[in-house]
Amino acid sequence: MEKEQIKQAYLDHVLRKNAAPASVFKLTSKLGIPEAEFYRHYAGFAAIDREIWADFGADARRSAAREPVWESYGAREKLLAFYFTLLEILKQNRSYALWSLRTYLPALPGLTPRVLDDFRLGFEAFVAELLREGRRTEEVASRPVLEGQYPRAFWQQAMFVLGFFAKDDTLNFERTDAAIEKAVTLSFDLVGRNTLDSAFDFARFLLRRR
Repeated sequence: MEKEQIKQAYLDHVLRKNAAPASVFKLTSKLGIPEAEFYRHYAGFAAIDREIWADFGADARRSAAREPVWESYGAREKLLAFYFTLLEILKQNRSYALWSLRTYLPALPGLTPRVLDDFRLGFEAFVAELLREGRRTEEVASRPVLEGQYPRAFWQQAMFVLGFFAKDDTLNFERTDAAIEKAVTLSFDLVGRNTLDSAFDFARFLLRRR
């Protein structure tokens, strides 16, 4: 129970002050617990943030998969469902989510802040499974040389979505909805069978005839 109390006290401080507590000592003093009790559960405030974001991702995956239509979805629809479910979770926790993203997201694109490390691991495992499903159903083209890099490429897409959400000032984050649709459509157009695959097939056909 104390772990949850620590996490909630941290969240309450962030929401009230729009900043992390000044120190672990000040937070634990307010809770009336020894400072050592905090370190029994967390290495620091960033560890709480990592856990919160990991929970956001896990909750989004579980909630999306509970929908009755989930099993009828292809890989593209499952990724869309995950993103839209995640977006609803972020909206419900918008004050913390926006503070956290604006605090931790790096100025340089392509870099992953440590606060998202656990979220990223869960996301990449989820995407890898979606892509395996997609290859079985031929929604995703089999490209042995490239496909090992796909989860990391999709992670950059996730970073784009989170960054877009952090800057979106439209009502109910409507532009983020549109950005998700376009980003997922583009990514599956790229990993699906396309003109490049047809060109390679034709080249192999010509080479085999020689």
